[in-house]
Amino acid sequence: MTEPNSLDTGGPTDDCIQPYMIDKTGLHGRMVKLGPSVDAILSRHGYPDAVQYMLAEMLALCAGLAAALKFDGVFTLQTKGDGPVPMMVADVTSDGKMRGYAQIKGEVPPLHEAIAAPIPKLLGEGYMAFTVDQGDKMERYQGIVALEGATVAECVQRYFEQSDQFASAVNLSAGRRPDGTIGAAALLVQRLPEEGGDKSIGYADQDAWQRAMVLLKSAKPEEMLDPDLIPNELLFRLFHEDGVRVFPARAITEECRCSREKIENVLKSLEPGSMEDLKTDDGTYEVTCEFCSRTEVFTDADLGHTSA
Repeated sequence: MTEPNSLDTGGPTDDCIQPYMIDKTGLHGRMVKLGPSVDAILSRHGYPDAVQYMLAEMLALCAGLAAALKFDGVFTLQTKGDGPVPMMVADVTSDGKMRGYAQIKGEVPPLHEAIAAPIPKLLGEGYMAFTVDQGDKMERYQGIVALEGATVAECVQRYFEQSDQFASAVNLSAGRRPDGTIGAAALLVQRLPEEGGDKSIGYADQDAWQRAMVLLKSAKPEEMLDPDLIPNELLFRLFHEDGVRVFPARAITEECRCSREKIENVLKSLEPGSMEDLKTDDGTYEVTCEFCSRTEVFTDADLGHTSA
């Protein structure tokens, strides 16, 4: 295990997960800061601002939660609801490759109406699911929580309160930076349960845990999103009185896992008659990836279809 280092002014500024530990209490946490990666994901879709900001928060949260787990595969954060945005998906691989998209099927309220309560305004009633997929040879883990609360942070906090594994607190932010691009950030602090699974008493006593949550949530959006303020410096601002150390940061990149070969194999598994909705006027088949918006075009010959 890599030894933690005392905080200094070094370290990455964007598209990273910065693990940390509060010396006085032994509490562990992570700060996620996303810049060009999240902006690239969002720029492919042209979503309304309210949807972009919420998906950006989901992506930052997804990266932060995944970093707390030991897995080899894909961690997915997904919402399903009955609002104008019935689905949002963010996922990240164990090696830090991230992607996401939103499905829009109704009129999205303007940002000034949705920003204070995006869960009911955009998603409506439904659920949020957390899934760890390590392939066919490993059992898939999934946790589900109802879409309750006004914001993504409030909703996921309810999941933490119900979890038997650990207690956590989160602070999320997303918005436009001075250059017009969109950034996102997540701050998380975690208290592990003692042996036997009792999370009510962890490494820190209750007063120390409450103090850590208050300090975490005192971080302002302008601090969390500031492209010139590196995670190490913000962590020092928040926790310096209790001592804070950092572990090596992990990089996050935006990368879709779709490929022409994968799409072709899926299409070949379908009956030709079931693909009419994909057929264009010139007789080819068009498939657009919901994550990266890349379109692939196939002919009957590509798919091995024979003439009637």
